[in-house]
Amino acid sequence: MTPEPDCLVVGAGLAGLVAACELLDAGKTVTILDQEPAASLGGQAFWSFGGLFLIDSPEQRRMGVSDSLALARQDWFGSAGFDRAEDHWPKRWAEAYLQFAAGEKRAWLHEKGVRFFPVVGWAERGDGTAGGHGNSVPRFHITWGTGPGVIAPFVRQVQAAAAAGKARLLHRHRVDELIVEDGRVAGVRGAILKPDAAVRGAASNRERIADFELRAPAVVVASGGIGGNHDLVRAAWPERLGTPPDFMLSGVPAHVDGRMLGIAEAEGAHLINGDRMWHYTEGIQNWDPIWQRHGIRILPGPSSLWLDARGERLPAPLFPGFDTLGTLEHLRTTGSDYSWFILTQKIIEKEFALSGSEQNPDLTGKDYGLLAKRVGPGAPGPVEAFKEKGADFVVADTLDELLAGMQRLSEVPLDTELVTRHVRERDRQLDNPFGKDLQLAAVRGARAYRGDKLIRVASPHKLTDPKAGPMIAVKLHILTRKSLGGIETDLDGRVLGVDGAPVPGLYAAGEASGFGGGGVHGYRALEGTFLGGCLFSGRQAGRAIARMV
Repeated sequence: MTPEPDCLVVGAGLAGLVAACELLDAGKTVTILDQEPAASLGGQAFWSFGGLFLIDSPEQRRMGVSDSLALARQDWFGSAGFDRAEDHWPKRWAEAYLQFAAGEKRAWLHEKGVRFFPVVGWAERGDGTAGGHGNSVPRFHITWGTGPGVIAPFVRQVQAAAAAGKARLLHRHRVDELIVEDGRVAGVRGAILKPDAAVRGAASNRERIADFELRAPAVVVASGGIGGNHDLVRAAWPERLGTPPDFMLSGVPAHVDGRMLGIAEAEGAHLINGDRMWHYTEGIQNWDPIWQRHGIRILPGPSSLWLDARGERLPAPLFPGFDTLGTLEHLRTTGSDYSWFILTQKIIEKEFALSGSEQNPDLTGKDYGLLAKRVGPGAPGPVEAFKEKGADFVVADTLDELLAGMQRLSEVPLDTELVTRHVRERDRQLDNPFGKDLQLAAVRGARAYRGDKLIRVASPHKLTDPKAGPMIAVKLHILTRKSLGGIETDLDGRVLGVDGAPVPGLYAAGEASGFGGGGVHGYRALEGTFLGGCLFSGRQAGRAIARMV
């Protein structure tokens, strides 16, 4: 008979792996359960761009960025907008995470072999106010190796421990129930699912072939959020963001289904801030999908002209890459589920990055030859592939031809005269090196940052300039991604009940806990904080359990 482990971890994503590694470092034993096949070890983090939020890092300083804990705290709390009684623990988690990001986070990862791309990205640039939403400075540190590079040291440690008999990895084990005895969570029950050869991210079968029951002094719920379950996303959709879209793309695999949230709640866990969520408005249909409704997010630079489905320009400061939820809220008032970018070949070559490890073979594969092409002419290969094969791209030599292509993809009437007016008005602002267009001012301001000027932001030019062409239009869809609420926890990752008291034996980490406390981001995220939230919350829970068992 296999001896009882010190801890059961439900979910083999980044947060669960980190919690397990902390336990292993403390000499404890651990069993990790996951409903997916072994091919999906590492969970959603594998697919990520690998961006990590750091404060006052050597990479920032080398790029001429002056950052501080005080400035980052101003940005975080200005973005979070904490305003509820339930935000007590999320606020404490935010303070602790900021200290981590400004302190030992980088050294801790560096010791594990994680390295960073030298140019720091400036994501989520904000709402245009100093004390409001957004990053005042670049803080998006891209991991050398992207998402696979982030999970690699934790995967290696867990697999080595499994080979040594200190850990067990139980794939195809779906948890259906928490075992509660004498008022304490004492283990889990569930179904062993039929083996499945599905590749990473693809849907796997749900055929039960046997039952299982496992016990341990502690159980960690690290099962992720709800982004792959559109029914749950729509049910949680808040009125402040308008009505949920009829059509959405999925930025995460279908197994991100939120099942464990309800299972934990049934045994006393307090779920909070379920109406806080993070979905993108720059989603495009993957021409080579892995999961159903598979969408890819464009990580845009600031230059593309953004129009709603009818052709009206989005108001300032809703520029590409500035205010994710502000843009989502505005677009939900237009009555359509999509919007448009209009840009040029010159812009796409410099400003389009695609979120996802598989869309960045140079960074993911640590290929210096491919990486060098980012600063040369031409768009990265995956971007060009979407331009050529993607269903949402229109390429044309003239504005009239572009408008005709946009009309063919439109589901609501496109006002071509309105679009033409916006393009002409914008282009006239480029007859001088100054003007009143706030987006062009933002572009010029961005290029004052060395990293943006080098590889991220195109020099200002007219959209109708043939030398910058061809012209390109991209139809953009709403893309589900992250839950910002979840299971309420204290700073040790202990799950709290409705009465505020810990549920004995039960812990939570990662997106299942709103990346800590039940909502560490508040209403809005600063980007690079989702992987970091998995790292920190998994570490906190693992260390706390190691002290307890």
